[in-house]
Amino acid sequence: MSVAIITAAGRSTRLKGNISKQFMNIYGKPVLARTIEAFQSSQKIKKIYVTVPGGYSKFCREKIIKRYSLSKVKKLVVGGSNRQESVYNALKEIPASPGSVVLIHDGVRPLIATSEIDSIVDELTQENKKDSNIKGVIIAAPANETIKKVKNNGIVEETIPRGKVWHAQTPQAFFYEVILDAHKKAIEDDFVGTDDASLVERMGWKIKVFKVTHENIKITTPIDLFLAELMITKGNTK
Repeated sequence: MSVAIITAAGRSTRLKGNISKQFMNIYGKPVLARTIEAFQSSQKIKKIYVTVPGGYSKFCREKIIKRYSLSKVKKLVVGGSNRQESVYNALKEIPASPGSVVLIHDGVRPLIATSEIDSIVDELTQENKKDSNIKGVIIAAPANETIKKVKNNGIVEETIPRGKVWHAQTPQAFFYEVILDAHKKAIEDDFVGTDDASLVERMGWKIKVFKVTHENIKITTPIDLFLAELMITKGNTK
């Protein structure tokens, strides 16, 4: 069984307005609704858990889950003080199921394709059979610009070969017991990572990259909203 956690508990800080970016409309439909729909359409995903800001559960249930008939959403989980805590809150709500796969995805990445969701579930299973130390698969795009490592004073320290650099995206897929243990260990060590894969990496497990394009953008700034709507209206995505 495969389940998805969609993180939507953040509050906008870089977009103007009184509404959080995950609830903003993009070509007539909330960003979060478009994101969930990709997982709703997946044959691999059986259940979806969505993290939401405190006080937004009723709004999300009525205006998004019920309105767009997103029947695979089993629970809305109140998020924590940061993304990592929100994911852990959702993980605790998933019934223990050793061997099952958990996908974790940003609610503000509405351009993810259902085919990519299905592919990384299969990829994790297949790669783990080849190498039992591979416990996660992440969607990522190769760097297409020169990457500089910069000191705190703004001076370039070195140029990093971009062939070795990838832009990590979501969803990221892990075996249930592995990602749960990784989060528990992070809490124990007071460690906060920049993504869920980093928590699994520090446990000594291997993470495989699944190559995609840069079109799976994260809605963070007004230009992101513009670009996402442009891609939707041109028929490049749902």
